[in-house]
Order: sequence, then C-alpha cells, then structure tokens
Amino acid sequence: MVVSVAYLGPKGTYAEAAALAYTNQLAEELAQTTQLYPYPSIAETLRALARGQAYLAVVPVENSVEGSVSNTLDTLWQLPTLQIQHSLVLPISHALISCAKSLATIRTVYSHPQALAQCQGWLERSLPSVGLVPTNATTEALHCLSEDKTAAAIASLRAAELYNLPVLACPINDYPENHTRFWVLGLESSKSGNQTSLAFSVPTNVPGALVKPLFCFASRGINLSRIVSRPTKRSLGEYLFFVDLEADPREAAVQSALEELTSCTETLKIFGSY
Repeated sequence: MVVSVAYLGPKGTYAEAAALAYTNQLAEELAQTTQLYPYPSIAETLRALARGQAYLAVVPVENSVEGSVSNTLDTLWQLPTLQIQHSLVLPISHALISCAKSLATIRTVYSHPQALAQCQGWLERSLPSVGLVPTNATTEALHCLSEDKTAAAIASLRAAELYNLPVLACPINDYPENHTRFWVLGLESSKSGNQTSLAFSVPTNVPGALVKPLFCFASRGINLSRIVSRPTKRSLGEYLFFVDLEADPREAAVQSALEELTSCTETLKIFGSY
C-alpha cells in the first residue's frame, strides 16, 4: 500500500520538511511506501484529506513565537471528520532569498504571514522601507525571483537549494529558539496517545460560560497545555475554544470530564489523541 500524504506546498516548504520527517519514520518503523502531494493552501490541504484524495495530511498548527496558525484551526472546525494522529515539532530557521545585488535594491519581500511575523524585527532593522506581501506558503513566490531582481522571499535554506536561488542573509528570524508544531491528520482515530485535542463553543456569552467547561478538567486534575480562542464568525463577541489536554482519553477521569463537558457546551468536537 502506498500512503498518500497531502501537505502545504509547493515543494520546499516547512510543511514538506515535516511531512518528509514523518514519512521517513513510517518507512523505518512500518516499511510503508509514501507519496507526497502539495496543495496551495492549508485549507485545501485539509479539504483534500476530507475528500479522500489523500490518506494523511500534514499542516502547521502552532509556532513558538507567533502562536497558533488560525487557518489550521478554523478549517479543522469546519471539517469534523478529520482526526489528529501524530504531532511533531521542527526547528525553524528563515533565510532571505533573492537575486538582488544587495539588500539596498530590494523593494518587496514575499512570504507566509507567519514567516513575515517571525522576522518582523530583522525586517524593520535591515529593510525598513520594503513592501511585505503575504503568500499562502513560504515558497510560493520563489519562481518569480529570477525575473524580478528587486524582490525577495523568506523561506528555508533547503528551499533556496531546491530552487537554485541565492541566499542574502540567514538566519533572519528574530528569536533563535523558533519551533513550529505540525499535526498529521487522517480520517481514522489514533489508537493511543497522551495528548488529546478538542474544541467547543459555549451556549451563551454570559459570566461563567467558559469557567464551567474548564472546571470539568480542573476538578479532575487534568492539565490543559493550550487554550486558544477563535471567532465563531457568526456574531461579534462569540468564540470557539480550542483546548489541548495532557491526558489519555481511555482514562476514566478523562471520559467523565468529556461526558460532563457536553452538558455545558453548545458544540463539542474531539479531534483525537496522539
């Protein structure tokens, strides 16, 4: 069986690096052959999985500097059939890639919004007058650089090598300890894990609406490693809450907490354990 894996492309993205790291692990542990398929956005990557066009999908979910990747969370909420099967963390080191003769001739810098934000301080110091253009992926604009000598892109050193493009500066990320967490998702639930991810909405925006769901875990000594709010997109002031638990769902305390959680939330979605 060939395992098809969707990832945020094009070739050379950090998501591809994460997909390669995971598929190499599959090859070593399970002797499974894999085939990687790039998609133009995080949403399209996850939708391809939901449509059955891929067996697995690899997408970024959280960065140590810039926090959660909203596109991943929003799309995951919209596609309830997806299940998290694995989590992996990669160090991220950004490079400024350009065919420009020098930094002084650069007028535009392209990259994914997360990468632009992770290099914001360096850009303000080194390229204070350039225009910053967000793209769906760090490597999206690389094919344009050879034609436009006033443009640059922020991507990985590996991307520069793959596309045979010059690197003007590296590393340029503001913090040396820069890591991104990726999720590997599928349509089947993982058989085990000590981390569980879920999301919920609350019935009404009243005092204590969030306290009650969180107390379901606190009262049982279940630690929450991450809480993120996202707008429901229905009305101003309404939010979804994404929560990561440091717990195995097979434990009686976790099962009890999840059962109680259904009574104090409007919608509850469990994305799996890994």
